[in-house]
Amino acid sequence: MTSETTLPTSEQIRRAPKVLLHDHLDGGLRPATVVDLARATGYDGLPETDPEKLGIWFREAADSGSLERYLETFAHTCAVMQTRDALARVAAECAEDLAADGVVYAEVRYAPEQHLEQGLTLEEVVEAVNEGFREGERRARENGHRIRVGALLTAMRHAARALEIAELANRYRDTGVVGFDIAGAEAGYPPTRHLDAFEYLKRENNHFTIHAGEAFGLPSIWQALQWCGADRLGHGVRIIDDIEVADDGSVTLGRLASYVRDKRIPLEMCPTSNLQTGAAPSYAEHPIGLLRRLQFRLTVNTDNRLMSGTNMSLEFEHLVKTFRYTLDDMQWFTVNAMKSAFIPFDERLAMINDVIKPGYAELRAEWLFRPAATTTSLSSESDRA
Repeated sequence: MTSETTLPTSEQIRRAPKVLLHDHLDGGLRPATVVDLARATGYDGLPETDPEKLGIWFREAADSGSLERYLETFAHTCAVMQTRDALARVAAECAEDLAADGVVYAEVRYAPEQHLEQGLTLEEVVEAVNEGFREGERRARENGHRIRVGALLTAMRHAARALEIAELANRYRDTGVVGFDIAGAEAGYPPTRHLDAFEYLKRENNHFTIHAGEAFGLPSIWQALQWCGADRLGHGVRIIDDIEVADDGSVTLGRLASYVRDKRIPLEMCPTSNLQTGAAPSYAEHPIGLLRRLQFRLTVNTDNRLMSGTNMSLEFEHLVKTFRYTLDDMQWFTVNAMKSAFIPFDERLAMINDVIKPGYAELRAEWLFRPAATTTSLSSESDRA
């Protein structure tokens, strides 16, 4: 039986090269690191000080079905990420953890404005995180893994510093920062509040993604694309609201959904996170299944590994079990993500041709080298007589 008709094992999923475009630095800390940093900085607001119990608390607090409640958990992680050493440590461990999970390229986002409480400047925050990513890449190589990490600088949509953060992203675009993002609660804070930042980035030929179509619906996606000019959509799961499935199974796309598909606009899907925030009721009912069949430009992502108790391998395991995706499907999602990354075209192409496709080809070929089954003797009773 060939790999095309065999579901990948958990071990194969872990070893498969993966590309991650939507991962928050302050949502991916190791619980033990949160405890260590809280102790070192004197932060006494943690609900638990045992790392295992703290990890459980984060996951349970995020399982509320509300995006606003989900976002509250970040108060604790941001509280311990206020020094240069803490930021560098968290970034290095992020790169290590992703590489150990088979991620070969990642764009990790964070909001510099949320790490200034102990006197750091915006520039010092960026430089500390960049330093940490480079250290994490080095440690990963020492452990036999390869990863490249780019930073996305995020502005908070409820604040008024988007242009300042966009200018910061542009200054560091050749030293580790690959693009810009806005995040935070969507309702009441449309992306059009930050048009000056997006117009600036477009004039500078820089890249940006926008959180849109997660907690708020089609107007959020429409504004992100048609007013702001986003290169990618963070989540974008609510595009399903513009797709009608008839009783006979036929599908009709609305104008916005057709535009998103026709223009190959990447959607940064985060299945487990979407279940937690109520954007989807279950893996089986997650729009990724229908959108995959309709050939949208989909990517698979983690969003917040700590809060969701997840990683890229687990995200793909859920999809494999739910939709019976094969290694070919995994490669499709991964190539989509690499095509949609914010690094130069020739570097994306090299990652696809020299890392991703060979990695999946090797995994698909493994069935050829399985031990042969033990056979019984063909001798008959008369032969032995």
